[in-house]
Amino acid sequence: MNEKNEMMIPEEVIMSKIYIIRGVKVMLDRDLAKLYEVETRVLNQAVRRNEKRFPQDFMFQMSNAELEDWKSQIVISNSEKMGLRKPPLAFTEQGVAMLSSVLNSDRAIKVNIQIIRVFTKMRQLIETHSEILRKLEQIEKKDIEQDQHILLIFEYLRQLEQSRQQQEQQAQRKRIGFRPE
Repeated sequence: MNEKNEMMIPEEVIMSKIYIIRGVKVMLDRDLAKLYEVETRVLNQAVRRNEKRFPQDFMFQMSNAELEDWKSQIVISNSEKMGLRKPPLAFTEQGVAMLSSVLNSDRAIKVNIQIIRVFTKMRQLIETHSEILRKLEQIEKKDIEQDQHILLIFEYLRQLEQSRQQQEQQAQRKRIGFRPE
């Protein structure tokens, strides 16, 4: 199949559904259900029937405090808040990959492939940015060292100039004392 035909959902849409909760990139059950074109309850039922496949590092349920924080960050309208009776399930990258094994549909498989590609691309971007930041820090450190060396050179030049001026003043002074004729 052509890769263009496989791209059902734009990457930006998938990226906008990835949140950082508990310091981990996750996707929420309601967003995944929309992408898979199933009801959230159907997705959650499939997960509950296969709980052994979803350890804590694959999936967790948000706390009420995390839910309130998430709502305030994305400014959910009242109608959307009504649909959330309990905190949603949050799936890590591994949990999203595991979902394709419990949701046996072609759409789930294709969407999962897209999501995993987006997670991979995000990880590569972060690694690239980390490398750039590391190089900038090295340059900044070298700049600081060079600044210190330049300041030291200026201090030596100032001392040299003072010494030259003292010698010049000494040479121009009128000599006093006994002069043999």
